[in-house]
Amino acid sequence: MLAVQGSKRRLSVGFRAKEQVVPARLIDCIHPLPGDVEPSARLGVFPWTFDNSDLEQASPNSRDWGETWVLLLESGETIDLASFAELACGADEAINKAACWLALHADDQDFFRWKQGLVQARPAAEIRSRRAERRAHLRSEQRSKHWIHVLKARQPVHFQTLDPLHQRWITSLQQLVADGEGALQLDPQLLQSLKSLRVDVNTKELRNLLIQLGQWDEHQPAAMSGTTWSSGFSGELLLEARQLIDNHQSLFPGDEGRVDLTAQACVTIDDAETSDIDDAIALEHRPDGSARLWIHIADPGRLILEGSPLDLEARRRGSSLYLSRGNLPMFPTDLSSGPFSLRTGCRNASWSTWVDLNEHGEIADFGILRSWVTPRYRLTYDDADELIDFAPPEEADLAQLHQLLQCRRRWRVDRGALLMDLPEGRIRCREGELSVQITEPSASRMMVAEAMILAGAVAAQFGANHGLALPYRSQLPADLPPAAELEKLPDGAVRFAAIKRCLSRGLMGTQPSGHFSLGLNAYAQATSPIRRYGDLVVQRQIAAVIDGASPLSEESMQELLDSFDGSVREGLAIAREDQRHWQQVWFEQHQHEHWPVDFLRWLRPQDRLGLVRVDDLAMDFAAECPDGSLPGDTLMLRVVQVDSRSDQLRLQAFRD
Repeated sequence: MLAVQGSKRRLSVGFRAKEQVVPARLIDCIHPLPGDVEPSARLGVFPWTFDNSDLEQASPNSRDWGETWVLLLESGETIDLASFAELACGADEAINKAACWLALHADDQDFFRWKQGLVQARPAAEIRSRRAERRAHLRSEQRSKHWIHVLKARQPVHFQTLDPLHQRWITSLQQLVADGEGALQLDPQLLQSLKSLRVDVNTKELRNLLIQLGQWDEHQPAAMSGTTWSSGFSGELLLEARQLIDNHQSLFPGDEGRVDLTAQACVTIDDAETSDIDDAIALEHRPDGSARLWIHIADPGRLILEGSPLDLEARRRGSSLYLSRGNLPMFPTDLSSGPFSLRTGCRNASWSTWVDLNEHGEIADFGILRSWVTPRYRLTYDDADELIDFAPPEEADLAQLHQLLQCRRRWRVDRGALLMDLPEGRIRCREGELSVQITEPSASRMMVAEAMILAGAVAAQFGANHGLALPYRSQLPADLPPAAELEKLPDGAVRFAAIKRCLSRGLMGTQPSGHFSLGLNAYAQATSPIRRYGDLVVQRQIAAVIDGASPLSEESMQELLDSFDGSVREGLAIAREDQRHWQQVWFEQHQHEHWPVDFLRWLRPQDRLGLVRVDDLAMDFAAECPDGSLPGDTLMLRVVQVDSRSDQLRLQAFRD
């Protein structure tokens, strides 16, 4: 006996000496004692003149146990311990009663109820229920142990091998990381398990945990999880795409009115890796000696019906997504790089814009029509630069196109357009290898960009002439620094930084309005319908006017814009996060290097945080900068801290 507690006794009970408090009268049930005698706390001492071996031998076997249950169940009797020992063991000696008492109180004993020294048989249904509960409890304990083991190990696990409950927990953690909130909605058991292992319930910590468990791609933008981008195209959408590909040479509405321009010497100009070719340009030499510009744009709306599953999916995406490891298209790749694209040597459906410019670069006349075109060449920008530079007599059209569009560019500049052409760098990852891709301004890139701006100006002018609601792009006028002040700054990134900080954010609305940076009275993006849903909407509105149908009203257009504008912004946020992450990975690989930089401007002078330009990367970064730094100062840049998993990058600029 370990202790006396009033009418109860604290004993070491059973084969495992489990400490337990029992009523004194229970001892009397097993072995009555004289009133002045206290039972021993250990076996082998009066009145427990037996040992563990004796108890094991005296315990009822399973057959006797079962027979006793059947007898009591059929009789419905409730009996005392001595009678129970007599039935189960054939004797009611103290050792038999002790053995039965221990058996009745075993954790897995389901056949009998013990209450106040009396025994009763449990109904079969209750036995099954208790066993089911115990199995469930055991499974739960095993699951919990396995989950804790998984968390402690911090090693990759196969999702499909996890318990369904833990699969749901992993999914909820992924959703929390993606959304950046929602910890309070986590399963309480999950929260408790995380807290028990001192895992902070915040986005960064949980993202690291998921990465270690192999349940999160460490290079996947957190913002992409749970979006339409994370799941790809469904089988049904891919089937619809395949049907369109198989039937794209059939006659579709509007085809009967297309103008055949397949004999025209149009060309496409893109980066070498571009697969969805959505624009081509050409020069028409007219009998009067004038030159007419042609801009041909892919016509995905020919195949994609408004309101179809593929159209609705494109609307949900809003645009294609361009990431460091590759692009995620707005339409299935087989469509966007197949019958949608303006493929060399193939007859392609297009929307064609022709423009006559006067000697100043102003639009004198224009037209928009459906057409068939067959690009003669697919050129890279390097190819096009050579043709512009050398202007071979047999291929002089590009050089002339370049001159015409230069004139157009000067016209826009005269009306306040801002030209801020700089090399642009981005980090790319292909097959696990990082590289810095720098896009240099060039004659061909300027020419193509100017042609696309011109097509957008024509689309906006068409819309304005017909009172047509379109997704017009605009920008409010900016109060720029005085010219004398700007001239004091080095031309290029330093001066552009001073200008950009004064510019307002671009706007989108249903009515034409001026665009300050472009120097235009009205503008609508209209040249990338394979990659931007808004451009497809522009084509459909123009088509409605040309076909004599009813275009969307201003109210309906606004509702449509609202339906995909959020997706467009979401895509931009994902792309920014993706590039920021890969910049951090790049700096991790080069953290012991130094780079020359130009100080552009202060961001938070009180924190010594400024904006610097790394020409070697063609990128701008926020960095700690020396006091007194002035725009144009040359500094050196080093990495102070970088952790791509935790989204941390701390750069410091210093005077050499």
